[in-house]
Parts: sequence; C-alpha cells; structure tokens
Amino acid sequence: MAKDIWIGDVQNGDYDGQDVELKGWIKRTRGSNKIRFVVLRDSTGIIQCVAKRDVIGDEAFESIASALIESSVIIRGTVNVDERSEGGHELVVSGLEIVGPVDPDRPFPITESAMKAADGGETEFLLDNRHLYLRTGRMTTMLKVRSSVFGAIHNYFRDLDFVEYQAPNFVAGAVEGGSTLFEVPYFGRKAYLTQSWQLYAEAAMPALERLYTIAPSFRAEKSRTRRHLTEFWHAEMEIAWATNDEVMHHGEGVVRHIASTLLEERSDELQVLGRDLELIQRYADTPFPRMRYDEAIEILQGKGVEVEWGQDLDYSKEKILTQDFAVPHFLTHYPKMAKPFYHREDPSDEKYVLCHDLLAPEGYGEIIGGGERTWSEEEILARLDEEGTPKEAYQFYIDTRSYGGVPHGGFGLGVDRVCSWLSGADHIREVIPFPRDSRRVTP
Repeated sequence: MAKDIWIGDVQNGDYDGQDVELKGWIKRTRGSNKIRFVVLRDSTGIIQCVAKRDVIGDEAFESIASALIESSVIIRGTVNVDERSEGGHELVVSGLEIVGPVDPDRPFPITESAMKAADGGETEFLLDNRHLYLRTGRMTTMLKVRSSVFGAIHNYFRDLDFVEYQAPNFVAGAVEGGSTLFEVPYFGRKAYLTQSWQLYAEAAMPALERLYTIAPSFRAEKSRTRRHLTEFWHAEMEIAWATNDEVMHHGEGVVRHIASTLLEERSDELQVLGRDLELIQRYADTPFPRMRYDEAIEILQGKGVEVEWGQDLDYSKEKILTQDFAVPHFLTHYPKMAKPFYHREDPSDEKYVLCHDLLAPEGYGEIIGGGERTWSEEEILARLDEEGTPKEAYQFYIDTRSYGGVPHGGFGLGVDRVCSWLSGADHIREVIPFPRDSRRVTP
C-alpha cells in the first residue's frame, strides 16, 4: 500500500493530464446531491477533488458525501489544470476508497470555529488536543521549518569537520545552577536530568577537538513565558584552542546559515507564516555587532531601566535592549559574579569573564550563551572554591584540566528559540510538537 504520488508534485505540474492515485486526509468538503468538492491534504499540500455521482456511481458518491473531516481516503482520478483551483490543479475523481472513516458521533474536534475560539493555538483546548492539532496547516508548517533548522545546524558543523558527540542525560551535578535541576531517583541515589552537555563535551574535547551535539536539555524553571520550556532542544559545540572571539565566529556562522537555509528550503512556509523574507535575508547576510556588558547597562539605564552593574540580564531587560537591534547582537564580558564557575576570567580585568550571549531582535532575546572555559587545574579549583561548590561531583571535570588542559570554548544554542524567532511565532510552544512547561506533561 505504498504511496507513490504526492499532492505537492501534482501541484508542481508533474502529472498534468495523467491518471493518478492520491492518498491523504479530507481537509474539507462541500457540494450537492450530484457533485462533491473534496479538499484532500497530505504532508506536501492540498488539492481539490471533484466527484460527480454520474461518473463514480451512487455507492462511491454516498461514501464520499458522508465522509467527515480527517477521514483517510484513497482517491483515483485525472489531473486537470485549473487556475481557479488553489494550487492551479484539481483532480477529476474516477474512483475512491474510504480507508479510515471518522465516527459521526466523535467528529474531529479541531474545527475552524474551534480554532477561532482558541485564538490561534495557545489555549488549553489546543494544548490538550496537541496530538490532533499537529495536523493543522500552521503546525505542519512550523514543523517543516523546525526540520530545516535542525538540518542546517548539522550541515554547518559537519561541513567544518566537527564530530557529532553524545553526552548522558543523567548527571550528578549542575551546569547552570542548582535551583533549576530536575532531581530523579536513581537506584537509591540522587541524580539529575542534564541542563547541558557541556561538562561531558569538555571531557571529549582533548580527543575530538571539534565536536557538537543536538540534544534535549532540562531546566526546572517555573517561568511561564513565551520563551521558556522545561524540556528543550540544545545545539551545543566545543572547540579546542579557541578564544571567545573564535567561538562567537561559529555562533554567528551557524545562525546566519540557519537563516539562509530557511530562505532556500522554506521560503513558501515562511511566507505562509507571514514572515518578511527580506528580514530573514538580512539576518543571513549582515554581520552581527558586538557590545560589552557595561555598554548594555549604560543603554538600559539611559532608557530608565532599573538595573545594577553585576546583575545577569533577564528577559525583560533583553527585550528592551533588542528593540533597537536590526540584527542579532553579541553581548560580551559579563561580570564574573554573574556567571558560573566554568567561565574564564578576563586576563586583563579579573572582574569580567570571557563570555557572550547572542540576543535576537524582534523582542526574542538570548538565543546563544557561550564563551571561553576556565581551562587550567589551578583556575578551576579556585573558581569552585569561590562559589563554594563541592568538588566531588566535578572531579572528572577537574581531571580534564590536570592532564594536558588547553584553552578552549563553546556555546549552547536554544534551537526552539531560534525556530520561534525566525518563524515569527508568538510563543515557543508553537514550534515544538509536544511542549513541556511547569504545568504540562501530557499529551
């Protein structure tokens, strides 16, 4: 029962005037007692199918006339070029088969009226029915954009001979802070879901030198904002012998490559989502400016924002800062007091660390965090002592510095945030199939 012909190929003109067999689901239907117009969808597009009683017979006509939305069907017919039809083609039906009928007592719940009442997809109704909402045009489009983003990340790093590397999801300690750790029982001991692959990537850095991953990370953040998930996808890289500037070079490179890939592969989808392709082209072509943390503080204070030097910048401050950005900006040289132990001190001023955040415009804020790592044994021990962090859980991490430590760095990119920003989504939940936040683990 393999599928040989796709609606998208029919709409592209590959089968004009030919007899074809299409497999898909009913998107909508209308008509009279003599003729039915059935809009058929598959993953590649939609096409109108015209079924006439006097052509297909009473039995087939009644079956298609009574078929409800989201019934799966096989429809045979002749492809007709018709500029009046959406996509420029229609199928003149010669025969059909209802494969998976929908029970009239339990019709498909995601109707146009329900969508209108649900205000575009972010109500509890559509989240409760996410397994069905995936079939809608907007969600299908988002998932195609997401697929291209993942592909672009892989291609960027592989083209530069980075090695894909996997780290464990069960870990013994924190990377980003203990308050956001998911604690799980682990055979009579405590373990945690990973916040990042970083510590284990640094262990492999002396072996592979250039490595990357795309994997889920977990943060027990109770924040219910447009940009937070408790389970999210992380694209991370680590590179030996690299400075903060060199790490930023790769961060800019991968983001610009993602934008250019979307223009090449998903221009139609971006336009369906209402995105300005010239804007995406700007993100692909224009170099990303850099500013130091101190400059950002001055800008915020000049705008009347209450912020003290030494504070990490939360989303509310990032949003204000990015209002004047035409393209993403790097924010560098945060105070040491604002960042974890693994960030390397600036040799020219120990108050700062050699790090960066990449802030996306249009109010999206941070999409990358990275920098140079504290790489000598002496430095890492001193930083752990400064923070009062127990060394036992990090002994393997210390060992990587004890045996041939070298300068190195890396970053973590929030893939879902990038998808949300480049697709113009109102909420990060729109770009992931089954979002997880502090209140939801189902469906």
